[in-house]
Amino acid sequence: QVQLVESGGGLVQTGESLRLTCAASGSIRNYDRAWCCQVPPMNREFVAGITRLKSPHYTNAVKGRFTISIDNAKNEVYLQMNSLTPEAAATYSCAAETSLTIQWRDFSTFDYWGQGTRVTVSS
Repeated sequence: QVQLVESGGGLVQTGESLRLTCAASGSIRNYDRAWCCQVPPMNREFVAGITRLKSPHYTNAVKGRFTISIDNAKNEVYLQMNSLTPEAAATYSCAAETSLTIQWRDFSTFDYWGQGTRVTVSS
């Protein structure tokens, strides 16, 4: 059983940056990891993912501004978010899964989810 805890959310102004951290209670070497965001009542959306081989993937809207990275020694995954806009305001959750064929936008395949950390961007 893996528990995921996010941190790093907060209130920033447009153009500023945040770094989110997702800490896992156990080893995450064999998991693909993802960051997703949600603004209720909208559906959850994929933001960024990183495979167990450290290959990053991004939704088009954040390419060039967001960077996902992983530190297996610390069992942590990070999401560096630069040039934030109000459209990025949401609750960001991290997730982990072990399937051999990752489908980033099929959230039913993810085994573990964190509770989320809220990001607010003022204009």
